[in-house]
Amino acid sequence: MPWIILGILISYLIGSIPTGYIFGRALKGIDIRKFGSGNVGATNALRVLGKPAGIAVLVLDILKGFVVVFFLGNIIAARITGISDITTRVLLGLSCICGHNWTIFLRFKGGKGMATTLGVLLGLAVKAAGIKVVFALVILTWLVVFMSTRIVSLASILSGIALPVYMFLFKQPRILIYTSTLLCIFIILRHKSNLKKLLRGEEKRLF
Repeated sequence: MPWIILGILISYLIGSIPTGYIFGRALKGIDIRKFGSGNVGATNALRVLGKPAGIAVLVLDILKGFVVVFFLGNIIAARITGISDITTRVLLGLSCICGHNWTIFLRFKGGKGMATTLGVLLGLAVKAAGIKVVFALVILTWLVVFMSTRIVSLASILSGIALPVYMFLFKQPRILIYTSTLLCIFIILRHKSNLKKLLRGEEKRLF
């Protein structure tokens, strides 16, 4: 039990690293939360800080989820008994996403979680063969929606909704179906303001 608690805490802290905020301070000396959409995620970083910084924030936010599930997961899973390997990695991944969404370093106001969720899914996919197809389909769904609309939030919401559906269709373990449903709820709630704009036809296209 102490190991899994330690793993959850470390995962949360890793997820809490506000990469967009750090890049804003380092590159332009600004608080990115006061510009654009006010979010610290990759999309706002791209709009406010430029393409290289936006891509860097995206990659680092994905890496947070991957590192926690794959590397930290290896360390923690090897030291505990009574909890399956996949359950351990799921708990660490959820903690990382919660850290990203509600970072302790910015008074619990973080990003929207899509990039870190993809990192968690990538880490799980490396360890569980069945999730590879689900991960690929989620990416494909995001790309198809985005290329059709050029609206990042819509692509994120629809791919988030598709995630538990794909988990169910490809007969993944119950814990993954339940977890993906929770992640879907996270994504929808974090995009609540975007949903309102989408319904009013006011959501901005990326380009």
